Amino acid sequence: MDDEVAPEDVQALRADDDVDVCIVDIRNPSSFARGHIPESENYPLPELATAVDALPDADRFVTVCPHGKSSVQAARLIASYEDVDVPVESMAGGLTAYDGDLATGTPDEDADDASSNSTDGPTAPF
Repeated sequence: MDDEVAPEDVQALRADDDVDVCIVDIRNPSSFARGHIPESENYPLPELATAVDALPDADRFVTVCPHGKSSVQAARLIASYEDVDVPVESMAGGLTAYDGDLATGTPDEDADDASSNSTDGPTAPF
């Protein structure tokens, strides 16, 4: 794991077209469906060890959980894989500290119609 990244920096990374960031939300699928950072990937922590090979290629990984504690473990796990040679960070403070818009629904629903799944601001999606 490289370090923690501030929630406002995660928003800036998402907006930067020059950086391919993969946001890995480690909550369970029902919590993810209630609200998540748009375009994030859902890999629940208990399944992450067997799913690291399935993570998309990215220039950078950011792990996310409710309060920024479990995501540190997840970032360490991802960074420990020898095929991962890009920065891997945990979002400090988790979703409780994130002040951006959240999407709702499953990843498949997000792909179908992300605009209708957006909320006006963060809620407690966990």
